[in-house]
Amino acid sequence: MNHTTSPTLAQALAQAHTLGLARIDAQLLLLHAVGRPDAGRAWLLAHDSDTMHEAVHTQFIALCQRRLAGEPVAYLTGRKEFYGLPLQVDARVLDPRPDTETLVDWALEVIAPLASPRVVDLGTGSGAIALALQSQRTDAQVLAVDASTDALAVARSNAERLGLPVHFQPANWLAGVEGPFDAIVSNPPYIPSADPHLAALTHEPLQALASGADGLEDLRTIVAQAPTHLRPGGWLLLEHGYDQAEAVQALLATQGFVQVQSRNDLAGVARCTGGQWPAAQTVK
Repeated sequence: MNHTTSPTLAQALAQAHTLGLARIDAQLLLLHAVGRPDAGRAWLLAHDSDTMHEAVHTQFIALCQRRLAGEPVAYLTGRKEFYGLPLQVDARVLDPRPDTETLVDWALEVIAPLASPRVVDLGTGSGAIALALQSQRTDAQVLAVDASTDALAVARSNAERLGLPVHFQPANWLAGVEGPFDAIVSNPPYIPSADPHLAALTHEPLQALASGADGLEDLRTIVAQAPTHLRPGGWLLLEHGYDQAEAVQALLATQGFVQVQSRNDLAGVARCTGGQWPAAQTVK
């Protein structure tokens, strides 16, 4: 067989490496290109001497070049695994980050002692958080909210494909949402609008990333709305930027939340902050 037009899988991976692609990215794109997205990296090792059709190889290199230009792997393959769930994602929603699993873990902890807890995920995007919670707590009533009808369409199709009975509602944060909830969780936009990092995220929806001059605009809104939507003893859990834990703790404490604390992500960065609405206090 002519190897100039039919490289092996191993040769294609070596080529991607030469182009400057991260190994994991190249492996995921190659599995996608050869039509084996579920096969896993062990399959690639076992088949590294298999040859590729020229058209498949051309498609793979094109995907590599798009990745090098900044497109997330999840958009290129249309898939992202989050909390063990295979999600479909595209440019209508944020690419769910592994660090957000920290928020899911915490939410599962606070609802653990409750029967049939009511939970709302604000700004659900692909549905990642809501679907992860529902998959782990089949008895929970999970509502997913997003202001973007495009995002809700992605989330709803993920729920249908996974057979998870999450409910969906278009809303701007908690405006018009019926409570009360045992837990409110959100991974809202939190990047300051002038942040230079936004330039590198051109493929993702800007409204899902930036939040006012200091990046805290949406977090402030959610903290202000939450008390009237929480049961006494209910929790508000928020993901935020790497340097915002202190500011978010202050917002929660000022609003009257107790047990205010932060949790670290996989890299040891304080990535989520939450607080409990006091049981003894009547909501003003």
